[in-house]
Amino acid sequence: MQTRTTRSCLPAKSGAAFTMSGFSRRSGWALACLLALVALTGVAHSGQQAPSLNPDKPYLLPEANNLPDANTQMKMRDQQNKKQNFEAANAERRKQIAEDSAKLLKLASDLKTEVDKTTKDTLSLNVIRKADEIERLAHGVKEKMKLTVGPS
Repeated sequence: MQTRTTRSCLPAKSGAAFTMSGFSRRSGWALACLLALVALTGVAHSGQQAPSLNPDKPYLLPEANNLPDANTQMKMRDQQNKKQNFEAANAERRKQIAEDSAKLLKLASDLKTEVDKTTKDTLSLNVIRKADEIERLAHGVKEKMKLTVGPS
């Protein structure tokens, strides 16, 4: 009967000390070569001057200094135009709300004076028309205020 011996990458235990197989010696050689390579690349890069950390003159990586490409510029312009259009529309709506509110105040005070002139049993057609106009105008102001809140 033959016995076969196999190599293992795990260390064999012999007493209190560990011994390494032939495979481990090769990996040790590879590790030494790797460390030498890392040391050489560190020496090669040490010739380059590191960026200064002067707070008066901050260093930006080259990637941070790149201009946006054409698609990004177009998206940024579109967003800026939408924002300007929205702000212009909001300003126009605010102006209309202010004008309509002043008109509402005038109509309400006119309605009150006409209601004060009438008796409790009679209402004129003019009073009813003014009340309808006030209601329509107030509804329009309410809708404009909803639109002014924010972009959709």
